[in-house]
Amino acid sequence: MSDVTIRRALLSVSDKTGLVDLASRLAKGGVELVSTGGTARALRDAGLPVLDVSDVTGFPEMMDGRVKTLHPLIHGGLLAVRDDEAHLAAMDAHDIGAIDLLVVNLYPFEATVARGAERDEIIENIDIGGPAMVRSASKNHAFVSIVTDPADYATLLEELAEHDGATTLAFRRRMAAKAFAATAAYDGMISQWFATADQGQTFPDMLALPARRLAELRYGENPHQQAALYTPLGAAAPGLAQAQQVQGKALSYNNYNDADAALELVAEFAGGEPAVVIVKHANPCGVAQAASLLDAWTAALACDPVSAFGGIVAVNRPLDGATAQAICQIFTEVVIAPAADEEARAAFAAKKNLRLLLVDELPDPRRAGLLVKPIAGGLLAQTRDGGAITADDLQVVTERAPTDQELTDCLFAWTVARHVKSNAIVYAKDGVTAGIGAGQMNRKDSSRIAALRAAEMAEMAGWDQSRTIGSAMASDAFLPFADGIDMAVAAGATAIIQPGGSIRDAEVIAAANEAGIAMVFTGMRHFRH
Repeated sequence: MSDVTIRRALLSVSDKTGLVDLASRLAKGGVELVSTGGTARALRDAGLPVLDVSDVTGFPEMMDGRVKTLHPLIHGGLLAVRDDEAHLAAMDAHDIGAIDLLVVNLYPFEATVARGAERDEIIENIDIGGPAMVRSASKNHAFVSIVTDPADYATLLEELAEHDGATTLAFRRRMAAKAFAATAAYDGMISQWFATADQGQTFPDMLALPARRLAELRYGENPHQQAALYTPLGAAAPGLAQAQQVQGKALSYNNYNDADAALELVAEFAGGEPAVVIVKHANPCGVAQAASLLDAWTAALACDPVSAFGGIVAVNRPLDGATAQAICQIFTEVVIAPAADEEARAAFAAKKNLRLLLVDELPDPRRAGLLVKPIAGGLLAQTRDGGAITADDLQVVTERAPTDQELTDCLFAWTVARHVKSNAIVYAKDGVTAGIGAGQMNRKDSSRIAALRAAEMAEMAGWDQSRTIGSAMASDAFLPFADGIDMAVAAGATAIIQPGGSIRDAEVIAAANEAGIAMVFTGMRHFRH
């Protein structure tokens, strides 16, 4: 198999971007143009000679355009093996002309769904003839060139210019691979829509996850691993992948992972008082709300300035110059904000390696969706953790009820704890995290680490006492033993929020009563592995 000269091309596109220029260049090179409906009209309007598909098949387009290219004279021209004598004989016997180039892009199913069209219109935007032709041409790439992406028109023209109006096998193989990926993704979007939006299935029998590669990353978690960033096709909430990068070098796999954790947590505070989240290794190491972003930054940083070095910062308000200048005082990998004023941008500009990402809006932390995790031999899928509680959902289980301030601290600590890797313990007071214990194999160690870190930071800052004194403690899952209460009391906490549900709840409640602290149950846990 060698170069194939393009003598006849079939063009049928929904997206007319670059169509006339491509067709003009093809026609100038002596290529016969065959086309359908709207594409043919666009070419004629541009003064180009074009043969209608109906002239080739002898059948008019019918059934509102549903049937036009589904015909042996079209698919025979795409599928015929040009060095097979039987195929050539069939072409001659049935007057089937060879089609050397197919340029197709499909009905805009994704865009139709995205703009909220009614079901009947969505169904009409499921392309049948287009994918059939794409698959025929791609299968027969030994003899037929296929182009499905307008971004590849220039590449096609360069290929033809370099090879005297022909395409190489290497080019055809590359385009065929891309074309099959396009139809697979297209069918994936359709099956996903049918399963979820149309049929209301959370876990369909066949799970299709169509996505488009946005960028190849320098490497994965480690230099010997490869990585790439993909964005889902179809309906999806905007987030980190859609952020505008104002400055700094390209993000790494770890940057994306940590920045996503920061963005998801700061989204919990959307519309609230100014909030700052600092994340390291996908765990928050400082979270605060205050009257200003600068105050929130100062308080969040004080929780654990050691871990904050080289971390990720996310804020829920547009960044001002004073806060940006304060952030620049330590090494920070990524800053995420809804916006940044000119003074903030100028402050960050002096830090060439710092990445500033602007998001149009914070994602909805309660949005629906699936989380998918590969395991050996399979995939685990679960719905997103959209569970939420309010003060009205809490059950006071101790003799002493929490004060209004303790209740506020409990809910703040609980909000942070749901974003901390299990086992998670968070101490918080006055809208500021005091100590965070994450990812330990037992809850006592998480409690110990959180309290110890808070004590170390108090000593480093020269405070009279640890911030855990008078704080609320949150646990992402139930406290299995009364020693959890002992740890909280030793740290100075006066209130506890936890799911409850242990077989030893009575012992735990009794220990809290004996210590004179308040405790509330949420009835909901937030494991995060």
